[in-house]
Amino acid sequence: MLRPLLSLSLFLITAFSFAAAFANDKDSSPLGELQFSDQFERDESVPGKEEVGEGWTTNSPWRAHGNQQVDLVDGAIHITRYPTADHGVAVFHPVDFEDGAVQLRFHLRKRDQLGVDFADKELKTVHAGHLFIVRVTLANLTLQDSKTGRMNLENRKRIASGDKSPELRKLLDAKKFTAPLNLTPDKWYTLLIQVQGDVLTVSIDGKEVGQLKSEGIAHPTKRHISLAVEKEAWVDDVKIWKAK
Repeated sequence: MLRPLLSLSLFLITAFSFAAAFANDKDSSPLGELQFSDQFERDESVPGKEEVGEGWTTNSPWRAHGNQQVDLVDGAIHITRYPTADHGVAVFHPVDFEDGAVQLRFHLRKRDQLGVDFADKELKTVHAGHLFIVRVTLANLTLQDSKTGRMNLENRKRIASGDKSPELRKLLDAKKFTAPLNLTPDKWYTLLIQVQGDVLTVSIDGKEVGQLKSEGIAHPTKRHISLAVEKEAWVDDVKIWKAK
């Protein structure tokens, strides 16, 4: 009986090892460990109620007087600024990495824009904890280090005071990268944002379209992202990876 039992044990060990390796392979990629994924395949419990779910929150309660600005529609989210809102829409989700990546699908109409803003609200040297942002329009890509640029509290004071010195302008310009885009209205695109050290790299549909190297990007604690929409945007298939 010993040999059959040994054979069965070896078979079970091999099977469990294969299953574990397969499971780990599903959760890992060159981008890191998959921390979060959302395909928005759900509906609100009550029509017209803002109920994004899966850990998402929004600024609608205090910026749009509680009116709905994010709607679950056909397996995606339709983000639309409420007419009387006093600020653009922000749709928040927690993250937890130093280096990592965020990927999503989006489409825009003319004159619309989508920002993906990384923040650490425990950081008190910058306005609202803003670290850096990726902003996409049909015509332009903008990457900006907010932590050591425009959102730094000392720099904000200088800007508010009307400081137009060449020194301040040079500093702020060094914290930003822009590039032209030629995107088609109402067409879905895949946006990939990668953070590695002090380097921010952005690709659209697998093609690199911009990169910014700046010290604020290396902030060690990225605690949440927000989808920032001034007017209207559609977003789907959000994934977040942690590399470090």
